Amino acid sequence: MRTEGLIFAGTAAFFAVVTTVYWFTSYEEAGSTMLLLTVGLGLIPGVWLLWWSRRMAPRPEDRPDADIDEGTGPVGSFPGATAWPATLALGAVIAANGMAFGIWPALPGFVLMLIAASGAILSGRPVTGRGATPPPAARRPPAPPRGTPPPASAPPPGESPPGRGRRPPPGTAGT
Repeated sequence: MRTEGLIFAGTAAFFAVVTTVYWFTSYEEAGSTMLLLTVGLGLIPGVWLLWWSRRMAPRPEDRPDADIDEGTGPVGSFPGATAWPATLALGAVIAANGMAFGIWPALPGFVLMLIAASGAILSGRPVTGRGATPPPAARRPPAPPRGTPPPASAPPPGESPPGRGRRPPPGTAGT
């Protein structure tokens, strides 16, 4: 993170110099203001990344003695091919044309964009809840076929395992 922070901070320093030179050579307010805001665009993420780089352990990318294999790891999962990006683009085209011709033709485009963006986001998320396949660790082992005797360590049906007594039904204690 330190390297990225220094790159952003260097960009902010470069634009600070450009802003100063631009101001003193042109005295133009709008351009100087935009360049000054560009300094902020480099300064804000740069300071944040440098701040975090001091508070966390150095990553392999930040250490000069690190090996390439230290930075490897799981890449993640990616959603399969869907039609949502094309649907989102179609909605954007309809909305853009609608903005040229009036707000009423643009509304279906905005609705289509909202639906397509929701579909694209949800297609990339893992399925949870009803109907979801549990991870392999959470699956139960298959049940033995009927008629198979229970393992020798299991108590017969209706009896409690050793070390645990059965509680008497309520109202029958002491009789």
